[in-house]
This record gives sequence, structure tokens and C-alpha cells, in this order.
Amino acid sequence: MRKPLVAACFALAIAGAGAAPAVAAPAAAGTGAAAPVLRAATPTLRAVNLAGTVALSNCSGSVVRFPSSLDTDPALVLSNGHCLSTGFPEPGEVLVNQASSRTFGLLNSAGTRVATLRASKLAYGTMTDTDVSIYQLTSTYASIKNSYGISALTVQDTHPVAGTAITVASGYWKRLYSCNIDGFVYRMKEGDWTWKDSVRYTSACQTIGGTSGSPVIDQATGKVVAVNNTGNEDGQRCTENNPCEVDANGNVTVRKGINYAQETYLIPACFKAGNQIDLNKSGCTLPKP
Repeated sequence: MRKPLVAACFALAIAGAGAAPAVAAPAAAGTGAAAPVLRAATPTLRAVNLAGTVALSNCSGSVVRFPSSLDTDPALVLSNGHCLSTGFPEPGEVLVNQASSRTFGLLNSAGTRVATLRASKLAYGTMTDTDVSIYQLTSTYASIKNSYGISALTVQDTHPVAGTAITVASGYWKRLYSCNIDGFVYRMKEGDWTWKDSVRYTSACQTIGGTSGSPVIDQATGKVVAVNNTGNEDGQRCTENNPCEVDANGNVTVRKGINYAQETYLIPACFKAGNQIDLNKSGCTLPKP
């Protein structure tokens, strides 16, 4: 996983470092090929900026909404499970509706911090099957828009497509990384954690420590299709900060210098009216406690 950063000076010291917890080791070239995927057509692309992204104390994130969210709903912040201030959740651990007063620095399109937002609770957090945290804020989407002129990013509720042009928008670093979705990983292992159907970037997205939790934005639609979380730093096999790819037959592939994200299209189905988490809702497949 992209290392959470404990302070800006420490972050600068590791600015050349790779990702969050990851597991990987050198494997023979050509093993563990990804499952076949459809390639996206070439769409008209839009400029992506930092509006709606947030800076956490140690990671990046974004203010997000779902297709069914209302302007009067409490706003949500999306980041990684490994960015929780309480530390990495254990494999199999799922946190739901935990009290939290965590703060987030809201950025405008230029990357200027315009407000401090505060959580009322951690709605959901896990590193099992995926690497995600979702905080509910004390502010509504309407109040954020009215006060700061910033709209939330919408989470796409359909599976992303290989070949899609994307931007990883880091609120921590106030920096954009642009590349394409190279493909999808059946299983990705990093240390004690395993993630399903992960997004692999093309090599142009050289994300660094502190970019964990950044929204991965489709340049054609402006919607969030994944959340940035890790990369293989040293070419090791399935170790922390060195994730490895495992195919359906158990073949392992290590791609040094390649970075990854976790899909987010499953999340909207697990929230009901009022942006409230409901893991028993029909169609919800996120891990349960």
C-alpha cells in the first residue's frame, strides 16, 4: 500500500518511494496474465483538476457522492482502509459506523485549501478484498457547494474498462498523475492482505507515498472509478509495499514500478437513503463484519 505519511517532512524524505502495503517478488516474465478485458473506445477527454479532493493527515482522499445521493445528504469522504488513523485493519476486519471526528483539508481546482471538513463517523473501513475507508461528514453536499463552490465527485456504479484514460488526483501532494487503465488483477497480495479485481495502471502513473486514497477519475466522464492504494517499489514478491499479481490458476507475477488501485463501483449499492451504510441491502457485496 502507498505508505501513509505521518508528517510532511517525512513524506518529502520518501517522495521517491512507492506504494501502500503490497506483496510481491520477482516472478518470471509472462506468468500470471490478466484475464481478458474489453477495451474502451476513444472518448472526448476533459481536464481533471483537484476540486473536491482532500488532504488527510497521512493520505489523500475526495468528497464523493453516489448516483442516488441528494444534495441534502451528509457528504462522504473516500480514502483507503490503510489510511485510518487507528492503523491498518487486520485481514477479515471490517469497521462500520465507528465514531470519528477526523478532519480533512478541502481543495479547490487550483489545489488551494479552502476549508477544513470534519467527520461525524467512519461509515466503513476495511482492507479485506478491497482497501477502502468512507467517512460521513458533519456537512451536507449543499452546504459545501454553497460555502466553497465545490461539488462532490460522483462514484461510477459500473465496472471500469481497460484502456480508459484516468487521472489520479492527490490532495495530499496537490498533484495529478495521468495514465490509462492497463488491466485488472484477479487477486493482488501484499503482506497479509489480499484484494480482488484490482486496477493496474500503465507505467505513466508513478504515484508515491501520500497518494494513497486518491480518487482515480475517468477523464471522459469525470467520475471516480477506483481509489489509488499501492505499487510495487522494489520488485519483491507479495511483501508490504511490493504487491504481486495472482491469476485464477495461482500463477504469480511481479511488476516492479507498477502501481494499482481498488475499484469503487461496488460501493454505491451498499448505501441507502440519507447516505447511510447498509451492508444487508440487496446487491451489496462489500465484506461484512
